[in-house]
Amino acid sequence: MMQCHAWKTLTMPTVIDDLADTTRTALEALGLPLVETFLADWPRLRHSRPVTPKALPVLRHLTTIAAAPPRVASALVTDFLRSAAGLTWHQTYSAQELDRAFLDNYGYTELLGAKGPRCSDRLAAGFLLLGPNTFYPRHRHPAEELYLPLSGTAEWQQVDTVWRGQEPGTLIHHRSDEPHAMRTAAEPLLALYLWRGADLAQKARLSD
Repeated sequence: MMQCHAWKTLTMPTVIDDLADTTRTALEALGLPLVETFLADWPRLRHSRPVTPKALPVLRHLTTIAAAPPRVASALVTDFLRSAAGLTWHQTYSAQELDRAFLDNYGYTELLGAKGPRCSDRLAAGFLLLGPNTFYPRHRHPAEELYLPLSGTAEWQQVDTVWRGQEPGTLIHHRSDEPHAMRTAAEPLLALYLWRGADLAQKARLSD
């Protein structure tokens, strides 16, 4: 994989930079030591990759999120909604692994990291979108992870397998290779995520 220094360094601000700056500001405003340890790996230089917009069926739920006043990080939610259609949306899993109902209600976009428009070798940041009444099965990944729900409500399951409702603004921490799962109810979920690790290209894998 090409290292970040091989990509172009930006000299002029872009929509991506605005969203990245708003994302970092929202994280800094939490004032939490754990978040600050992640932000220590936030790239100082703005190495840019080309952005090829790619949509997924889950983006139809953005209208629901836009219709509800943001409960946390309103500037970040506003910037995200303004930028979402121009971002590249991904799915980790195939139709052989999970059914179409899940894939039609799941997607993520990486803002910075191993494949995002802002290149970073140690830290990834992006947004997860899950449709209503969607179960994201138990999975794990080598990267350490933080989630910050921004809109909607969902339940999260970690090592002890207990389901806990998490409101927007609640920080959720997953250690490296810690199994976890999520499920939504009547509302779609928009969440900011951070990944930290030595190899950000390693994907999540479903747990038994």
